[in-house]
Amino acid sequence: MLVRENKFSKIESLNQNIAVRFNYDVHFTRGLWETNNPLLSDVIGKNNNGVKSSIVVVDSGLLAYHPQLITKINDYAHHFADKIKLATEPIIIPGGEAAKNDPSLVDKIHRIIEQVGLCRHSYVLAMGGGAVIDMAGYAAATAHRGIRLIRIPTTVLAQNDSGVGVKNGINAFGKKNFLGTFAPPVAVINDFDFLSTLGDRDWRAGIAEAVKVALIKDREFFEFICDRADALAARDSEAMERLIYRCCQLHLNHIANYGDPFEMGSSRPLDFGHWAAHKLEHLTNYRLRHGEAVAIGMALDCTYSYLTGLLSKADWQQIIKTLKQLGFAIYVPELASNVAEIKSEQSIFRGLVEFREHLGGDLAVMLLQGIGKGIEVNQVNISEYKKAILMLQEIDIY
Repeated sequence: MLVRENKFSKIESLNQNIAVRFNYDVHFTRGLWETNNPLLSDVIGKNNNGVKSSIVVVDSGLLAYHPQLITKINDYAHHFADKIKLATEPIIIPGGEAAKNDPSLVDKIHRIIEQVGLCRHSYVLAMGGGAVIDMAGYAAATAHRGIRLIRIPTTVLAQNDSGVGVKNGINAFGKKNFLGTFAPPVAVINDFDFLSTLGDRDWRAGIAEAVKVALIKDREFFEFICDRADALAARDSEAMERLIYRCCQLHLNHIANYGDPFEMGSSRPLDFGHWAAHKLEHLTNYRLRHGEAVAIGMALDCTYSYLTGLLSKADWQQIIKTLKQLGFAIYVPELASNVAEIKSEQSIFRGLVEFREHLGGDLAVMLLQGIGKGIEVNQVNISEYKKAILMLQEIDIY
């Protein structure tokens, strides 16, 4: 503890430096809820004695494809009753962005936590797509100032991006993730079996986050995606599993080693393409999946990077070609709506203001000066961004 002099008072100031270390594993498995798979039981029982009370929050979208899922969860808890006690029946939550747009769902989980008597040594198991996991994680982090969270992501995007990080949140006031916490999970468990029942849009949408991290951090990984773009679009499981694993590695390395895991500064390189993506989700009334919006946001920022001389024409063309080869649209009409009125709530450029507010401090936008080489800028040229939008519109048409 440091003692600092204060010339305005005889009482000296105190400075406290607190270091907190977080450790969590990201596991990869199949058949998580089969009673011959002890992984979840081992995770809950790790370094703990006795039975741990738990609740399971389940994305309702899973039940259409896995009608026996609730029975399997109950059977699993019964089989491993020496480690796991379900405090109540699994809680079914609407999937998709609806989970983050309805604050009553957080209240519902809070009420259940209180009613069944969970404590800070209990567990919330959040299972589903990224939106359900974000919402349930926020509820877990704010009950008793933090109940242990295990994430069980079941979509590509959640398994390779949102589910493996340290953020939880919900939408409010028409803004993405306005309410949220930084709270690392106890563990993440990726069950690849759930990917086989995803619709084509959800399968594809998650690839956008892999493209994102490859573009700003790892040219070799981007080349891997380019080489397997047709296979990924055709739902090749092996290619997807390798993509998810490498994407997880890059995300975890960034969180652990970049030096700002809880984003105390204004720099957020992992949000490449996201200032426009978050606004597009809202402008389309969430018609766009998050990953679909990110693909458009990346196409916009890459085109702007090219127009401003940061990115070579060859690299820009390769990026646009790969996004289209994967099956992404690179333009929607909402991208061009109200571009002349940059302060309008309905303008894509309002997203820059909201992005800066969300980050705090100065505007910090990640652009590209080469594939695998991001560069952060603190101001942008709106005229060049308007040109970029027109270019994407023309490419989309032809």
